[in-house]
Amino acid sequence: MSPYESEPVDRLVTASADGEDQAVEAALRPRMLEEFIGQERVREQLSLVLQAARQRGAAPDHVLLSGPPGLGKTTLSMIIAAELNAPIRITSGPAIQHAGDLAAILSSLTEGEVLFLDEIHRMSRPAEEMLYMAMEDFRVDVIVGKGPGATAIPLELPPFTLVGATTRAGLLPPPLRDRFGFTGHMEFYAPAELERVVHRSAGLLDVEIDPAGAAEIAGRSRGTPRIANRLLRRVRDFAQVRHDGLVTREIAARALEVYEVDARGLDRLDRAVLEALLKLFGGGPVGLSTLAVAVGEEAETVEEVAEPFLVREGLLARTPRGRIATAAAWQHLGLTPPQSTRAPRGAQPELWADGQA
Repeated sequence: MSPYESEPVDRLVTASADGEDQAVEAALRPRMLEEFIGQERVREQLSLVLQAARQRGAAPDHVLLSGPPGLGKTTLSMIIAAELNAPIRITSGPAIQHAGDLAAILSSLTEGEVLFLDEIHRMSRPAEEMLYMAMEDFRVDVIVGKGPGATAIPLELPPFTLVGATTRAGLLPPPLRDRFGFTGHMEFYAPAELERVVHRSAGLLDVEIDPAGAAEIAGRSRGTPRIANRLLRRVRDFAQVRHDGLVTREIAARALEVYEVDARGLDRLDRAVLEALLKLFGGGPVGLSTLAVAVGEEAETVEEVAEPFLVREGLLARTPRGRIATAAAWQHLGLTPPQSTRAPRGAQPELWADGQA
């Protein structure tokens, strides 16, 4: 299971969307490609694909969007439909468990329609095999009957565009992946891009915010617009209830301190893992199960929820002997590493050099 699929949505810094996120995102989503912030390369490439299709008067190639959740894959699928002035049908891989489920959807598509298939890597194998022919030949074979008497009835489909979204592109079988004419990988956002996202969302939510306040929220958003928008809403609440409504750097910092999101975007669970690793085990190496017991969580929760961000931030490293803290982890928590601590065998020396000086 992907860490993105198992991450609980009650964390303020989770990239997964809950009901409130989905409702707010519908109001905040940009409608056209020129309004979309960030992902410059994907945006430019996709713009060429769509413009060429419009000039030819034909449906564009099928599109695969991959990357972590919260970066705009669903938004881009809706923008594709809007740019083509075409209707969009939305479904997801887990909802298609049988080939018949997919056949029902495909047979009801109209010419030029966009079919958005979220979490496409979780679709059942029989449905995947049916999708191969639908994408390539715009045709599906519907099997009628069972056993030796079964017959295949070919069903012609109108030209359509499939937009697939996945957080785990490596799980897609090569025959399916190769049938997408355009593949775009979504990258985490830079702080400057997230500041623009926060300013745009603040305007739509009627939140008064200054540049420093937007920068403070952006810096704690883990490179993810969905998290930035969620933090903005919580900071708005704090500013409205305890102050005059204006979001400044100081107000944003105090609000996120209340919600236990620190300056680097770490929350309670992240810091608990780091503190246990540093204070109880001297920076490691320590096994996953032992670390999980120390923080009172399941090993799977530590490995799939907390560790990915800590590793990406360079605060924790996984080695053959166990988890170790890097020099950046000691610095972030304001602790001094034991002088007797040495880099474990298999660890990268550069992760330890600064912390052992």
